Formats: sequence, structure tokens, C-alpha cells
Amino acid sequence: MAKTAIVIGSGFAGISAASFLAKKGWTVTVLEKHHQPGGRARRLEANGFTFDMGPSWYWMPDVFERYFGQFGKKLADYYTLYRLDPSYRVYWPDDYWDMPAGYEEMKALFEKAEPGAGIQLDKVMKEAAYKYEIGMHKLVFKPGQSLAEFLDMDLLKGIFKLDVFTSIKKHFGKHFKNPRLRELMEFPVLFLGALASDTPALYSLMNYADIKGGTWFPKGGMYSVVEGMYQLATELGVQFVFNCDVQEIKVEDGVAKSVRGCISSTVDRQPSTVNPKPIKTYAIPITVDGQRSTVDFTADVIISNADYHFTETKLLAAEYRTYTESYWNKRVMAPSCLLYYVGLNKKLSSLPHHSLFFDVPFAPHARDIYTTPQWPDEPLFYVSATSVTDASQAPDGCENLFFLVPVATGLTGDDETLRKSYFDQILKRFEARLGEQVATHIVYYKSYAHSDFINDYNAYKGNAYGLANTLLQTAVLKPSCRSKKVKNLFFTGQLTVPGPGVPPSLISGEVVATQVEKHFSESK
Repeated sequence: MAKTAIVIGSGFAGISAASFLAKKGWTVTVLEKHHQPGGRARRLEANGFTFDMGPSWYWMPDVFERYFGQFGKKLADYYTLYRLDPSYRVYWPDDYWDMPAGYEEMKALFEKAEPGAGIQLDKVMKEAAYKYEIGMHKLVFKPGQSLAEFLDMDLLKGIFKLDVFTSIKKHFGKHFKNPRLRELMEFPVLFLGALASDTPALYSLMNYADIKGGTWFPKGGMYSVVEGMYQLATELGVQFVFNCDVQEIKVEDGVAKSVRGCISSTVDRQPSTVNPKPIKTYAIPITVDGQRSTVDFTADVIISNADYHFTETKLLAAEYRTYTESYWNKRVMAPSCLLYYVGLNKKLSSLPHHSLFFDVPFAPHARDIYTTPQWPDEPLFYVSATSVTDASQAPDGCENLFFLVPVATGLTGDDETLRKSYFDQILKRFEARLGEQVATHIVYYKSYAHSDFINDYNAYKGNAYGLANTLLQTAVLKPSCRSKKVKNLFFTGQLTVPGPGVPPSLISGEVVATQVEKHFSESK
């Protein structure tokens, strides 16, 4: 008889874990709070505009290709990928740089900014290529259960080349003097959620992903990746139950017996995505519109792709929690975000797909995020406009804009008045740099911040990216992917190994599925 698994949450890591177990012959059911798969990577459709609600950067295409290859498929079987050129634009206080996709063009840009910087970039990329090879092909697959995992000859021989004990800031400070080049090279660690001075130089592998791997865009937006993974999962026999709000994990004598879910009867449980065949779901006795039915789902193993802190503190009884509230309060969190989804009734003439606004000093904003958490006075921000690359993302002659302002976690008071004040501030800077009217052409506007992350995703302190990748929150020092109190409860996603980001989430699902298989083979 096939072993059974329940996966709580259908984010990238949850779908990944479900698919890898299904490939091994498990019967897998995914319980999802919303009406569509994707978790934080959901899609928003409104007034003819289409927005990716969460991740918008597509780096490390080799990780995605490898993912589908594990199932005998090709990435092209599910979506079409385009490389962006320029990769993105960086706005400085008085001008901007378009970052070219071609490496020689990138070297020329560095050389123009600082004589000799092109040669230094070669050195950095050579080192980063080694870190990428070891980091993305070895380190990220370690489950973080024991230090013995790292008794690997390749790792031991290359421990100093990995720069684990040097910071990103010091690493790039050795190679570049130009402050813009330093800031540019430090920017990718913003995705890791920590200051460059607190992030191990190992993560210069992100610069390799950026400069050599390139910035890509899946036709239809990042949600096309979700659709592709979801379709593959259903082809493997994974069952999905949508609109299912998980309320409890029932544990007896240290073993998880069932998951209690509350299922809405008012919204179609099928997602608003193209699906090749009907999804099997549990027969749920719903008789009256507007009511919610409570269902207990039993399984041999439970994997939570929900927020780790929420799972432990809200879904488990106190005696089965591995980590105390004090432990969580001491964690260094990656930032939260102020997000804005904006539709315009015109096209913008000089807008690239990705824009980073480094037009104000970074240090004060960084201090407001990491040192003395507070709402920033003058924030940096990021803009994505997928309609520049894919016209289907907006009505004819229109533009869709996604604004992101990184802010500290745990802040309060994110009401619409505060959100609108920040939006007005960054919009004026945006208009000034583009030299075009934007505000008068807005026909759709939606904001999203801490309280939404908490309400929609049960996100601890309203976090958007999970834990910061500091040295003391790496590998075995992260929350464990396996519960220490409940024998058959596992965790996947951005608060456990290997860490935040879409590619690491795909790998997180694979890692935990391997641990589940190992657990059941050892318990025979």
C-alpha cells in the first residue's frame, strides 16, 4: 500500500516536496489556503492587468532546468523563457546604468567606472564560479541535520576559497574602490536579507548568477513557473485541496496523526490556472453556501510549507514545539516589503523591465531595516514592469508596474495612509527620473504590506523573505527541516534549509522529500 503524505501550503517548496514524493510512489495531498497554487508567488488579475504578487526576478535558470529534468521533463515543456538585455537598470543620484547581458559589455562598463575594474571583475567571477559550483551543487542539498554532513573532501579542501568567514563588504572592498561598483556588487545580497557586512562572502555566488547566469523572464510572468510546477505535480498524481485553511496538526505520543483543515464552500476549489485534467479532491460534505466544513486529513507524514513559526505556535500543542518564542525573537529576519500593484492607461517610453532606484543614500535605509528597525525616511525602491517584455500582462496601450520598498519586519501602523504616503514619495522620484507623467494615468492601484503578509501567509513579523542568511543562521544553525518533537513532521521553505529565494525553495522541497524517504527507510 502506498505511503501517504500531507503537504501544508503550495508555495514553490511545497509543490516541489509533493512532486518528489509522488515520483517515489507516495500518495500526496497538498492543502492550500488560497484558491490557486503558488503561496507568496500568487497571481493578481484585475481590470485587464496581470501582476506577479511576489517573486519577480528569475535567476539561476540551471536550477529550474534541473528541477524539471529530475522528472524526465524539460523546462520548455511548461513555459517559455527569455533572457533580458539589459538585465536591469540602476538609477544613481544623477544618472543611470543599464546592466548589459553580455559579459564583455559588463567588463567595459566596470572599466569605464574604474580603470582596472574589468580585470578585477574577471577575478571576482572566477572565484564566484567556484562558489556557485560548490554552493549550488553541494551546500544547498545538505539537510542541516548534523555537522558531519560537511565532512566532504571538496568542501574541506575549498573551505578558504568559499570565503565563509569573510563578509561580502570586505570581499568586494578588496577588488573595487568605486563606491557605485561596490554598491552594485553588494546589491544581490538584498535578496538574502542581510547587510553586506553581515553576509558571508560565499554569497558572491549570487553575483555569478547575476552577471554570468543572467536575468530571465518566463512568458506570462513568474506565475508561469507556478503553473508549470503545478501541472507537473498533477501529472504525477498529486492531489490539491484549495481554500483549505489548516487549523491544527493532531499529534499522539509524538506522532502526527492528522491535519485539520477548514474548507470554504463559497469559492471554487479549482485554481484559476490551466490544468490538463481534473484534480481529485477529498469528498467534502458541503450542503449550505457560505458555510465552512472541517475535515481531518490523515497521512503517514506531514510536511509544512506554511510559515515555520506559525506551524509550531498555532498548529501544534505546546509540548510538541521545538523552538521557543525567545528563540524566534532572536532570529535575524530578512526584510518585509511595501508592495504596490499599479496599472497605467498609457505606455511609458523609456522604461526597462527591472529598475533599481539607488538614487538616495543606502546607509540610512539599511539602518532603518537592520539596526534600529523603523519606517524609513527616504527609501530605496525597485520597479518591475513585465508589460515591457510581455504585452499580454496589460491591456493594449497600457503598462503594469510593481513597486517594492524593502522595510524592517515587525513594524506596525501599515495603514493605507502610511502606505499611500510612501507611494506618493517614490512615485515622484520615479516620474522625475523617467521625465513622464505617471500619477495622472493610474487606473488601478493596490497596496500590500506587513498586515497582508500576516493575514494571507501567517508570516512571522510580516516577513517577506524569511530568515536572513547570516553566518549564524546558515546550514545546521537554521531551524531544522525535521521536527525534534514529532517523529513524522517535516518543514520546507524559506525559514529552513537552504534559505530564501525561489531556486532555494525548489531545492528545499527536494531536500525534505529525501529526508522523508530516509526516515521511512530507517524506520522499517
